[in-house]
Amino acid sequence: MMRVQGSGFRIQERAARFKSAAGRLFSAKRVFLTTLFTLLFLPFTPATAGLMDFKTIDQANKAYEEGKYQKSAQLYGKLKKEAPELEYDRGNAYYKAKQYDKALEYYKKSKGVDEAQREHNIGNSYFQQKKYDEAIKAYEKALKIREDKDTRFNLELAKKMKEQKKKQQQKKDQQKKQDQKNKDQKKKNQKKQDQKKNDKKKSDQKKQNQKKDQQKKGDQKKKDQQKKDQNKQNQNKPNQQKKGQKDQKKEEKKHQQGQKDKQQSQQEKKDQKKEQGSAAGSEQKKQKMSKQQQMTQKELNRLLKKLNQKKLPSMMYQAGAPKKPKRDEEVNPW
Repeated sequence: MMRVQGSGFRIQERAARFKSAAGRLFSAKRVFLTTLFTLLFLPFTPATAGLMDFKTIDQANKAYEEGKYQKSAQLYGKLKKEAPELEYDRGNAYYKAKQYDKALEYYKKSKGVDEAQREHNIGNSYFQQKKYDEAIKAYEKALKIREDKDTRFNLELAKKMKEQKKKQQQKKDQQKKQDQKNKDQKKKNQKKQDQKKNDKKKSDQKKQNQKKDQQKKGDQKKKDQQKKDQNKQNQNKPNQQKKGQKDQKKEEKKHQQGQKDKQQSQQEKKDQKKEQGSAAGSEQKKQKMSKQQQMTQKELNRLLKKLNQKKLPSMMYQAGAPKKPKRDEEVNPW
């Protein structure tokens, strides 16, 4: 029988061998009895076959005693006879080799041996697999058959480990739940950040599109204005040409007028010079005439003086002072 000690799940083997109703058998005695049992209950075969089975069992037991549990289990497997005691020993070998699934398989096939011992070892196999519910059931079955302190200890330990496992599972579930919650929160935050980035990207794209539209409208407006100005320029071109022609004519007229004024000014200057020359001649002539008049006046004065000295006849007087006609004697021109 095996007892699980402490929380380290170490197993101390106290009696992992077959235990009959009379008590535990010593290993040397048990080898003899196992061999004898095999020879008695095996079907009739030649003596050589019985001897071979005896030799194989002996090798299996020896390997087990030496701690070569895998080899012991393989040697038990070579035996063609399926006896409960052999299945039980094979289960023990697999248990010691820590192949608990195989141990359970052969423990369950070994019905007919000590049931309390068999259920105890089944419980131990489940315990090693941390299947505490199954282990508790097996220990309880063993205790119903026979009270045993090792089985009782393992039962209490299995219950304790079950509770501990339950708490660990609860803690694990809580941690898992918290991790999932954190993961969901992180995912939610990431989603918000992604949404925020997308919104910002959309906003920037919208602004960029608006800017492009405004620029496009501005360019279109500029083009329209240029086209309008071009059309207006094209429309005003004939007027401008006419105006240019008119201005040119005006300039020509102005130029001609300037030339005319210039010529007139030159003519006036010439005339002025001429007049100045005529005036100078007239003045000279006047001066000359004055001299003649002076001479004439002197001559007249001399003559008058001479006449005063002599009385002139009336006829001479009349000739000097003609008589004015009367008013009524005046003749109207009409």
